[in-house]
Amino acid sequence: MQAVILAGGLATRMQPRTLTLPKSMLEVAGRPFVAWQLEALARSGFSHVLFCIGHLGEQLRAFVRDGRGFGVSVGYSEDGPKLLGTAGALRRALDQLEPTFLVTYGDSYLPFDYSAPLRDLDAHPEALGTMSVFENRGQWDASNTRVEGDRVVSYEKGATSPDVTFIDYGAIALRREVVAGLREGEALGLDAVQAELARRGCLRALVAHERFFEIGSEAGLSELSRRLEAP
Repeated sequence: MQAVILAGGLATRMQPRTLTLPKSMLEVAGRPFVAWQLEALARSGFSHVLFCIGHLGEQLRAFVRDGRGFGVSVGYSEDGPKLLGTAGALRRALDQLEPTFLVTYGDSYLPFDYSAPLRDLDAHPEALGTMSVFENRGQWDASNTRVEGDRVVSYEKGATSPDVTFIDYGAIALRREVVAGLREGEALGLDAVQAELARRGCLRALVAHERFFEIGSEAGLSELSRRLEAP
């Protein structure tokens, strides 16, 4: 199984630290965050991880190297001089993608089986993606996903409708053909791809049952540190 980690952003919310350090390398519970993330993917059965890198990506390369120290094999795809956004970075990495793969974010730590979305997608050939979702009800962040049964029926940042109670959990399985259909070199966010798949009725929902963690804010980093330091 292949996991793709989107780790090319500028991490402006975590400045000034991320002016000189990529967000994935921020210390969490005594170690760079990426070490925790790679080990979680390895525990879920992933053998190969592809990093999409940009801002200060050379530091991430120098620490992770080929991934063997974390139980996986690691490759890299670089944005280049232009920031491409999360979906644009996937399009740039097209030649390195497996027919189905998992996408997660370089600041997300998810206490669930990362392989579950991929297994669900493989079991449903009519779908183009399976997105993990969490019934958030506005608790941990703004809800953005409307789910009916096993389908994501709408995905919208800043949604205000009371029936939008779920949130993108941070791990989505996709078919390579979805990425191949994007325009090469165009800056595009993954949220736009998710919204389009939902509109077309080909995005499945996989419900996670434990809250997500993230290091995109100082509060989030502190919460995850406490979680990982707990006995």
